[in-house]
Amino acid sequence: MWIGAPSATVPDDVDDAVLIGRVWDPAAGGPSVVVVREGELLDLTAHFATVRDLCEHDDPATVARGVTGPSLGTVDDIVRNTASARRGPGKPWMLAPVDLQALKAAGVTFAASMVERVIEERARGDQLEAARIRAELLGASVGTDLSRVTPGSAEAALIKESLSARGLWSQYLEVGIGPDAELFTKGQVLSAVGTASAVGILESSSWNNPEPEIALIVQSSGRTVGATLANDVNHRDIEGRSALLLGRAKDNNASCALGPFIRLFDDAFTMEHVRRLTVHLDIRGADGFHLADASPMREISRDPDSLVDQLIGSHHQYPDGAVLMLGTMFAPVADRDIVGEGFTHRVGDVVTISTPMLGSLVNVVDHSENCAPWTFGARDLMANLAGRNLL
Repeated sequence: MWIGAPSATVPDDVDDAVLIGRVWDPAAGGPSVVVVREGELLDLTAHFATVRDLCEHDDPATVARGVTGPSLGTVDDIVRNTASARRGPGKPWMLAPVDLQALKAAGVTFAASMVERVIEERARGDQLEAARIRAELLGASVGTDLSRVTPGSAEAALIKESLSARGLWSQYLEVGIGPDAELFTKGQVLSAVGTASAVGILESSSWNNPEPEIALIVQSSGRTVGATLANDVNHRDIEGRSALLLGRAKDNNASCALGPFIRLFDDAFTMEHVRRLTVHLDIRGADGFHLADASPMREISRDPDSLVDQLIGSHHQYPDGAVLMLGTMFAPVADRDIVGEGFTHRVGDVVTISTPMLGSLVNVVDHSENCAPWTFGARDLMANLAGRNLL
């Protein structure tokens, strides 16, 4: 069962927004690049074989406004078809709005989630122990102290010294307030899923959660040209056992959702708008469970431009650009079943991540083992585009 109206997919100011994305076009046997125009998805693949190609232009928003193509259907119809258990024959469905860009993520960029990572580390994946440690840390006002600290500053160095003396220092505090951000590969190129598709958790996990985030679209030059919404699904029990299990906790089938569309930067939407966004999270379970919260980007401890600078430059290049998820302040602690055990997903949960200027990314939770397998890789994309005379 699907919850949510497809019309909520697009931003509130959709008429002022330049929205690009990707759909699977059965008629082409592969993905097509699309732009949203008057409620329809127009196929731009004849102009741009990939989203990467469009995003590498000097002014992607102006370029996208200046081209057109045939309609593949309305946004509402294609979202409905994507969400349907039986997708209509010959009808397109939504994909993640990026293709050749690297899937990168920043961790521990909000004080609230930083404290939760310390808790995970100390609890070793034990939810009941986590509740005790949370009370101890918050009682010491650690979260309040750290939320006002500029990472890498002299003040941060003094706090590090103080916490170390109290036996409270952690590798998560190091990346949270130290000079170097945590940047990691969330998944492989082309492995992300889009809106209205299932998002995956491992069958073996008993403690996991969504991570609603803003994701930046970064050119190979290092310039940010747009943004989208992201769900950086995390397995808290796995990462809590050891930070060296980050890949196992983060990179699994259908564990990264992006979308619904990339909103390209222009006069109506800039990095300043990103800095002022509030990201909303809504989780609805088949068991009647409901969780709703909001995360203001103004509380991020590292400026988005600073994170991009640490990602790409003379020290590291991305020839096809990158998607950079900016991190989350969410680590839901509301008890779902047993008092003190906090939140974890159940199969069938509907997760909605939204903000008025980017629309809504909606996914239903399933086990990664049961989600549609990822079978269409870079070679398949190149072969498909070549067969369509687009390369």
